[in-house]
Amino acid sequence: MEINGIEIEDTYCEIFDGTCVRAIITGYNDQIIERAAYDATSTPGAVIGRVEGGLESFIDSTKTPDGRNGAILQFWFGLNDMEKFEVELSYRIRQDILVKPFTSMFNATHDADGFIGMMKQVGHCGDGYEWEEELYGRNMIIVPIAIPDFKIESKLGYKTGFMGANFWYMCQTRESVIEAGQRALEAIKEVEGVITPFDICSAASKPETNYPWIGPTTNHPYCPSLRSKLKEQSLVPENANFIPEIVINGLDMESVKKAMKVGIEAACEVDGVTKISAGNYNGQLGKYNLHLKDLF
Repeated sequence: MEINGIEIEDTYCEIFDGTCVRAIITGYNDQIIERAAYDATSTPGAVIGRVEGGLESFIDSTKTPDGRNGAILQFWFGLNDMEKFEVELSYRIRQDILVKPFTSMFNATHDADGFIGMMKQVGHCGDGYEWEEELYGRNMIIVPIAIPDFKIESKLGYKTGFMGANFWYMCQTRESVIEAGQRALEAIKEVEGVITPFDICSAASKPETNYPWIGPTTNHPYCPSLRSKLKEQSLVPENANFIPEIVINGLDMESVKKAMKVGIEAACEVDGVTKISAGNYNGQLGKYNLHLKDLF
């Protein structure tokens, strides 16, 4: 199969279950909102037992509980340990959102499987002076801070979704890496309910490793700089000098599939892209297999 003369390899990506908290943050102005959104979601960490997140979209004042501009964020966790998720999520809220002037945070998880209370790990930043109050038709925790005050909904909902969907777009030039990646990301942003936690990712990994304390290490057969050293073990095509990856997390499988499709189509519009593939690991990573050919 080809798109614009670019081969779509007959392969699949592996997808695994994850738990997602979807939330709205609002702020005093767009600069503060952007900084809080990007800071809180800047470190993808699901593969090392931490939270990873992404910006789903910026929204205007008509779509937020308090009538200010805001952003929809997703926070994902890959382990079946809600207590650890609560702690890891609180770090992102406390260190990246609460500390930004005049910010607030609200639940945006529809049809939640359950809820995480925010008092224990976030509200008590008020050192016992925090209080709860009904605002904007929601039960809010008010955390007194030096620029009064941080407001967060008392419970944030979570639900099971899908993590780790991915495609690789193999490139000849540095310019095509950036242009194709940016076009893919822009196309994916139009799909509601998905995020790209790594944006353009330069470090494809594999589950097995010689250094287990590090976690996933480089997927060496796909490293162009190792092509001559690995010889016949190298899986890098002759017409590829770079193999970037786009990773997608989504609240439902249909949104993930749509994001994969539009992202691949956008990447295939760029000169210098030579092949589309995906990462899979013989079932070691995820229980769902999404075949690229089934997207089209």
